[in-house]
Amino acid sequence: MAKVTRDDVARLAGTSTAVVSYVINNGPRPVAPATRERVLAAIKELGYRPDRVAQAMASRRTDLIGMIVPDARQPFFAEMAHAVERAAADRGKMVLVGNSDYRDEREVHYLRAFLGMRVAGLILVSQGPSERAAAEIEAWDARVVLLHERPEAIDDVAVVTDDIGGAQLATRHLLEHGHPYVACLGGVEETPAVGDPVADHVEGWRRAMLESGRSTEGRLFSAPYNRYDAYRLALELLSGPERPPAIFCATDDQAIGVLRAARELRIDVPGELAVAGFDDVKEAALTDPPLTTVASDRPAMARAAVDLVLDDGLRVVGSRRERVKLFPSALIVRRSCGCEG
Repeated sequence: MAKVTRDDVARLAGTSTAVVSYVINNGPRPVAPATRERVLAAIKELGYRPDRVAQAMASRRTDLIGMIVPDARQPFFAEMAHAVERAAADRGKMVLVGNSDYRDEREVHYLRAFLGMRVAGLILVSQGPSERAAAEIEAWDARVVLLHERPEAIDDVAVVTDDIGGAQLATRHLLEHGHPYVACLGGVEETPAVGDPVADHVEGWRRAMLESGRSTEGRLFSAPYNRYDAYRLALELLSGPERPPAIFCATDDQAIGVLRAARELRIDVPGELAVAGFDDVKEAALTDPPLTTVASDRPAMARAAVDLVLDDGLRVVGSRRERVKLFPSALIVRRSCGCEG
C-alpha cells in the first residue's frame, strides 16, 4: 500500500497542503471550522500519519516540551508534571520529564539533553539558583518558563503561587484555634535561595506569628521535604519535653510524616496536636485525620506555563515582578487542625 501523503489529504478535503499543515500544527494561521472538519475527516478516512521527524527537521523544533523537576517521586511534583502533560496534550504536544534530584549537574544534564532534542520549549522547576543552568539557557536562547519556583539566577518568566500568603493563612488558622504558638517544619537550607517556595512558606509562618505577637525563636525546625525524614524528626520532636501544640509543615509530605509519628506515639490529632501542611496533594484528603493544607490551582498553573512556553512574546519586557504570573493560594480546612471539615 502506497504511503498516504499530505497532498492526498488536501485533494480529498478540497483544500491546499498549506491548510492541511495549519490544521495538523494548530497554526500558525487560523482555519475556518468547516474547512478544519473536512481536513480532519480526510485524515481519518485516509489514515494519514504526519512525519514528525521530517517536521522537526524542517522547523528545527519538535512537538516536545521538556520539563525538569527535582524529584517526580514526591507527590507534589508528580501531580504538577501530570497537570503539565495534560495541558500540553491539549496543545498537541508531548512532555519529556527529567529528575534533577536537587543537583545542579543533573539539572544541566537534562537542559542540554532536551535542548539538543530541539524541544519546543522548557518548563523548569528548579530548586535553587544555578549559574550553570542559567548559562546553558542563555547559550541556547531557549524558551523557558519557570514553574513553582523563581530562582534569582534564571531571569525568565515564572508561574508561581502565593506561597507567603498561603502559609500565613494556615498559620493564622491554627492560632485561631487558641494555641499559644505554632511550630514550623521548614527546609534544610541554612540560607534559602531567593524565590524558594519552602523559604516563602517559612516566611509566611514567621509573619503570621509575629503579627499575632508570638515569638518564633526556637520554634523553627529544619527537616527534609520528604515524609520519611520528617517522620524521624517528628518522633524526636514529639517525644521531647516541650512538645509543640501545633505544627505548620512547609510541605504536605512533611505533614504526612508528622501524622505518622503522632499516631505511633499515641498523640491525638487534633486533640493534643494540630497539624497543617502546604500543597494539597491528593493523599492529604486520605490521611488520618484528613490534613488541613494550602492549595494552589495546579491545572491553571500548568496551562499558563504551557501557553507561555509555546506562544510568541514569551520574553516579556519589564521588572522581575512583572515577569511573574502569580496564582492565589487557598486554605483547605480538614480535621487535622481541629475543625470538623
